[in-house]
Amino acid sequence: MGGKYRITGDAYPRMRRPRHRRRLVLAGIGAVVALSLAGWGTLQLIDVFTGGDKSASAADHKRDCPTAKPSAAPVKALPKPAAIKVNVYNATTRSGLAKSAAEELKKRGFTIGEVGNATKAYDKKVPGTGVLLGAPTATNGSFTVLGTQLAGTVQKTDTRKTGEVDLILGAKFKAFSTPQEATAAMTSLTKPAPAPSPSC
Repeated sequence: MGGKYRITGDAYPRMRRPRHRRRLVLAGIGAVVALSLAGWGTLQLIDVFTGGDKSASAADHKRDCPTAKPSAAPVKALPKPAAIKVNVYNATTRSGLAKSAAEELKKRGFTIGEVGNATKAYDKKVPGTGVLLGAPTATNGSFTVLGTQLAGTVQKTDTRKTGEVDLILGAKFKAFSTPQEATAAMTSLTKPAPAPSPSC
């Protein structure tokens, strides 16, 4: 070719497509990859510091936690001391013991029946603090209430049909429980402490 379009020299210009579009695409892909890696790394750090699976929701945690069981069966209503008739008998060699014990129980609200020496079946044959003797129906009522006044008593039943209870004082009897101790024992029977909540 001649004229002003004449090509001189031995170097020819190379015709290339502009690179700015390719660079934008590559930059976008790199940004997405970088953000993905950063998010994955953040989740890994959270699992490390929170214990992974232990970071369950509060609802799931509550669902897996066992419910507390009651510490004891409900206690039925116990009779009042005034509703319990007590016969007081002395099975020891100490004179006047039955009378003084009966007077103390009367002060505490019990109804007193017979007072005297124990029969031959029990006279000088009670090594402990005392024996509670009554009908089978007294085991979950009168025996329980009267037992709060004197710790260590032995409970026995017979064939009587009446609701009265015999208190036979034994060799180890020294004194009744204090009114405070008896009240505390009665409270623990009527209002048992709830079981502690499970820690989970």
